[in-house]
Amino acid sequence: MLLCFRFGNQSMKTENFTLITDFVFQGFSSFREQQITLFGVFLALYILTLAGNTIIVTIIRIDHHLNAPMNFFLSMLSTSETVYTLVILPRILSSLVGMNQPISLAGCATRIFFFVTFGITNCFLPTAMGYDCYVAICNPLRYAIIMNKRVHIQLVLGACSIGLIVAITQVTSVCRLPCCARKVSHFFCDIRPEMKLSCIDTTVNEILTLIISVLVLVVPMGLVFISYVLIISTILKIASVEGRKKAFATLTYTVITPLLNPVVYTLRNKEVKDALSRAVGGKFS
Repeated sequence: MLLCFRFGNQSMKTENFTLITDFVFQGFSSFREQQITLFGVFLALYILTLAGNTIIVTIIRIDHHLNAPMNFFLSMLSTSETVYTLVILPRILSSLVGMNQPISLAGCATRIFFFVTFGITNCFLPTAMGYDCYVAICNPLRYAIIMNKRVHIQLVLGACSIGLIVAITQVTSVCRLPCCARKVSHFFCDIRPEMKLSCIDTTVNEILTLIISVLVLVVPMGLVFISYVLIISTILKIASVEGRKKAFATLTYTVITPLLNPVVYTLRNKEVKDALSRAVGGKFS
């Protein structure tokens, strides 16, 4: 239950409050002269993100040649990134063109839930991609057995489950706080700006948020780092210099590039370009 109230005077008596039913965001109030420019930039990013991710997901789903685990993880990452973008950018764009309508408490809580869920999912999906590359290079003979379809789904569900658990924890803790104001100095619904509206001490909530933030960054990065260390140690054991160069190139191409930009990686992928060519009935190069 969302418990945001505006308390009268300096006392915090439950019999003297006004129920706050919505929030107004004022993140762009100090950028009035640049709002049109910012709108154009954000709109271009929004369209490019949606178009690129839509192409990735569609091609990978309809072409059976793209059934490799890495392509599956890329499609999941693109889907998660698309939903994550849909939660944030439309609200930012409407604020920039003067359509900064108040948002209800329930609506804001829902946006925070999806924002946190898919944001954390995006952090843990690269871990699955790193593990896939680790198995491919360090245990190639058993790769097909280890990285079967069931394992693919389990890894994705694991990343999504972590996101869901953290989102439920965060939204529940924030939405129980009593609020003294409805004007938010931010661009969209987020945890820390909402906590600043609270009438009570939020130290415990801030500590919880900090711990979660650190874990969400450190755990995936640590797991990916361990995968890289094992991969590199395996590559260095290859006797052939040409073989080591080829293995290092495949590490770079199939892990680092998609983590930096899934769209660029996918459209550079020869298999994907061939699939696009088949889909449009022409050549794509």
